[in-house]
Amino acid sequence: MLRIRELRKYFPVKTGFGRAKEYLKAVDGVSLEIEAGETFGLVGESGCGKSTLGYCVLRLIEPTSGEISFQGQNILTLDAGEMRHLRREIQIVFQDPASSLDPRMTVGQIVEEPFVIHKYPKWERRRRVQELLDAVGMDQNAAGKYPHQFSGGQRQRIGIARALALKPKLIVADEPVSALDVSIQAQIVNLMQELQSRYGLTYLFISHGLPVVEHISDRIGVMYLGRLVETGLSDEVCHHPLHPYTQILLSSVPSPDPGIKREKQILAGDVPSPVNPPAGCRFHTRCPQVMARCRVEEPQEVRVSTTHRVWCHLVEERSLTRDSERV
Repeated sequence: MLRIRELRKYFPVKTGFGRAKEYLKAVDGVSLEIEAGETFGLVGESGCGKSTLGYCVLRLIEPTSGEISFQGQNILTLDAGEMRHLRREIQIVFQDPASSLDPRMTVGQIVEEPFVIHKYPKWERRRRVQELLDAVGMDQNAAGKYPHQFSGGQRQRIGIARALALKPKLIVADEPVSALDVSIQAQIVNLMQELQSRYGLTYLFISHGLPVVEHISDRIGVMYLGRLVETGLSDEVCHHPLHPYTQILLSSVPSPDPGIKREKQILAGDVPSPVNPPAGCRFHTRCPQVMARCRVEEPQEVRVSTTHRVWCHLVEERSLTRDSERV
């Protein structure tokens, strides 16, 4: 469904004279694939570049370089008219349901707007608006009300209804539950899974909450400072993490069972600047298992299995040791 190759997005950092002498490397050489009908979860700390990657997929932000192929078509070569047509197939659910909905428009107008833009007949617009509101569990009277009259969870349901309007195949969900209460998060995640099953949707689900991502995702990618450090099936990444960064992220997740004592690992130091990232492995400045080569050599992809990939010198050396022992 979606193939990303060596995607980069650099934002110029301008001086007082308006000249760009440096660049903030928000996304720096990310490659991944998402199959039709699956949910790919993208996790990492705030500022790691995961939302920027999602916006690049929709070309809400223009990438600096790389390739983004949707169903075999490189979308970076399309002009504005072709992109408008393609956005029937790719939609987004934004993080903040309050700011992503126009307060001057009624819910019915918000959900109807995609049909107006793409020139659907008026009779079909009204029928589809009611169908969409029913699909996301909204009351029949909701169409005549304004966004401020609803709770955060209800507003996010409206945002999901708008994203589903043109029957897309791929939805980029940019932290769709992070602004909601925990109980409401579960409702929205369950709704998204139900809609995925009903409409055959594919999700790129972006979040910094590992429990939510583990629950909804088939595969997970972990990002740090603009790059992927580990990808694999949900069970592989969450229950058998290999990269030190992934292990530390998982150790910080509180256990719902108070009887289970989990050893918590604390990340030392601050996240390095994406304007001037460290040489070698970008995580080496905070890694508790850092080696000498981590400071000078960029880690290469290590294929632990057909689905599990890690970018880490430590995992590479362990893999080589196991191979030599077998020989």
